[in-house]
Amino acid sequence: MHVAIAIVGFRNAGDILTCLGALATATYPHFEVVICENGGEESYQSLVKALPAKLPGGQPTRIICAADNLGYAAGVNVCLRATVDADAWWILNPDTVPDSRALEFLVQRLRVGDCEVVGGVLYGCDHRVQTLGGRWLPWLARAEAIGKGVPVDESGIEDVERLIDFVSGASMLVSRRFVDTVGPMREDYFLYCEEVEWCVRARSVGMRLGFADRARVMHNQGSSTGSGLRVSERPKLQIYLDERNKLLLTADRFPKRLAIAAIAALFLILLRYGMQGTAQQVGIALRGWWAGLKGERGRPNWREGVHVAHSIQLRT
Repeated sequence: MHVAIAIVGFRNAGDILTCLGALATATYPHFEVVICENGGEESYQSLVKALPAKLPGGQPTRIICAADNLGYAAGVNVCLRATVDADAWWILNPDTVPDSRALEFLVQRLRVGDCEVVGGVLYGCDHRVQTLGGRWLPWLARAEAIGKGVPVDESGIEDVERLIDFVSGASMLVSRRFVDTVGPMREDYFLYCEEVEWCVRARSVGMRLGFADRARVMHNQGSSTGSGLRVSERPKLQIYLDERNKLLLTADRFPKRLAIAAIAALFLILLRYGMQGTAQQVGIALRGWWAGLKGERGRPNWREGVHVAHSIQLRT
């Protein structure tokens, strides 16, 4: 099985070099790496100079310069289109450091043949789980991380595959059948919730999600987007898009629940940002909530230099 590893970057060559250094130790050898640089020509040229054309095991690396800051999903789709001969795609954040056997275990689970997308254990530098996968709560328009905070060595939860509604976009292996059947990621979200919608869409046509408990990936969560910061320190655009896209996902996949979900989301905004954030952040969150209700999509016409290497939102 030939795997194309798809990475979307935004002016973060250091993260990408660290990630590739980890991939160079991978025990599964049958892969290539394709990177979509969303940060413009200058960043693309810097990345070309910094990255090797091949990893020590002979796996080729390729960099594509996006015409603009396309957003996360569009960057992933660029990578998919550039590797049409792959048997599967490992979508990987640039701010990750995969364990040497992570890809081996993901492929091993996919080869069983009873699922079309596989996730593993995402953990932080504290060696505690960030997520084993997520549950989507449509009545609340919120996501919930499974296993969050559990020590990595205790992360082999037997019921993960029964519980998960989506696999984290920071590390997800998808099959050719998945892409051919479900189609590409939605690009109109720009950033956040795309992989949630992708997996929910896949499940609606009968596809199963798999979990490989030994496929472990360290994740410096939100190093590019700011989602890993404390609530009071998060960038405006991250807050805005997070709240907007949760309602867009609800409208797209669970339209009959939108009215109640919107009310619940409003209450949670006031609870979360009112207690932990600032008055300005409450206003930005409400602005995103209203944009979601109105169905506004794509890149906002205002933005503050968002970095578009993806970090899934898993907090309620």
